[in-house]
Amino acid sequence: MKLTMILLLVLSMFFWGCMPYYIRQQEFHTRFQQGRLEEASQVLDKSREASRRRNRLLFLFNQGVVQHMKGNYAESNRFFEEAHILGEDFSRNLADEALALLTNPGMLEYRGEDFELLMIHFYKAMNFIQLGNLEAALVECRRMNIKLNALNDKHRGQNKYQRDAFIHNLMGIIYQSAGDYNNAFIAYRNAFEVYNEDYLRLFGLEAPVQLQRDIIRTAHLTGFSDQRVYFEGKFGLTNSDVLPAENEGELVFFWQNGLGPVKEQWSINLNMVRGEGGVVHFQNEDLGLSFPFLISSNQAQGNLGDLRFVRVAFPRYVERRPVIASATLSGNGKASSFELAQNINAIAFQSLQDRMLRELSTALLRLALKQAAEKTLRKRNENLGSLFGLVGAMTEQADTRNWQTLPHSIHYTRLVLPQGNNELVLNLYDQAGALRQEIPITVYIKAGQTSFVNYHTLHSKPPGMP
Repeated sequence: MKLTMILLLVLSMFFWGCMPYYIRQQEFHTRFQQGRLEEASQVLDKSREASRRRNRLLFLFNQGVVQHMKGNYAESNRFFEEAHILGEDFSRNLADEALALLTNPGMLEYRGEDFELLMIHFYKAMNFIQLGNLEAALVECRRMNIKLNALNDKHRGQNKYQRDAFIHNLMGIIYQSAGDYNNAFIAYRNAFEVYNEDYLRLFGLEAPVQLQRDIIRTAHLTGFSDQRVYFEGKFGLTNSDVLPAENEGELVFFWQNGLGPVKEQWSINLNMVRGEGGVVHFQNEDLGLSFPFLISSNQAQGNLGDLRFVRVAFPRYVERRPVIASATLSGNGKASSFELAQNINAIAFQSLQDRMLRELSTALLRLALKQAAEKTLRKRNENLGSLFGLVGAMTEQADTRNWQTLPHSIHYTRLVLPQGNNELVLNLYDQAGALRQEIPITVYIKAGQTSFVNYHTLHSKPPGMP
């Protein structure tokens, strides 16, 4: 009787405990996508479930983005730094893990996808740029690069997404703006290598033409004439960039387009085939899947030996395609097109694919333990065993939490502009090439310096819509 009450309590905790959080999250994301940033921030602040331990990291992610978009850069960095510390200092909670084995991984503290933890440093770098602290922005770029290397070491090189081209490009842009052309050239050259060797193969993303121009330009400014000639021949370009005149400065404009993917649940049916030495093979012939799973010999020959067919739930990403397909920046008789520099949507899909085998192992372990516990309970009490099986089935869900305020992609362009206030227009075009919106942008340019703008357009289609 006591065990029955515990199982019922677990079931009620799962359903009633999760419901308020998901309702609040939906309310927040609705306001965020509508650009009602102040209201979105207030929804987060009022949601106790969002800021509690299990969902604290997502709370910090979302507040960091909202404050960044509101122009509260120091406040945004405060949230992101706490998120960084939380991600670095994560420790296992045995009570959470026990509850997750009875229900699902949604009961665990959200640890973040690897690429999400990397994006913390992108936002911090952008915030420091706006605060005029270029050295701190470079520190964040280096931290992102170090963390990416550490994650690949942790996963023993199993991830295909191992190097980030955009972060090297960003480092080059910051070095160049500070007049450190030697380090800028090195960073740009590293960025091109990653675009050419990794991004083109994984994401179909070539190095931006602006990056190619910046490589040639910084090689020229550094006095690396042999490198300048080499890259001019390689790219089919010349050092034709117009350098700012005495009364001019430069603008680097980062345009974040749309919203990143969301997670949803999917499931697959697996046949279980016993092997030797405690090895069980979970197979799906239609999908060509076969996962050897090592458990104890007693379980394989006893409780789990009776199983022939199982259904397991996993997370998967669903794209939210941007409504805006391209953009230009115009003003003072000049116009420049934006180039794609980072495809966060593609990185998200690749990151989840990289860890899918680990995800499968965790899900199958949870399933094996549930099934073994159910068999044991049935031997003692058929009703208790049936109840446990019902609880396990009803709570078997994938963890579909993710950072949904990230952009779909990041684009950028560079313009030379006269000193003073410049009235520019961000022109947004849809998939058919029609002008969808004109957004006025006022930028103050200082002679001999580089100014930065970071702008996020939120227009996105519902998940899965072409």
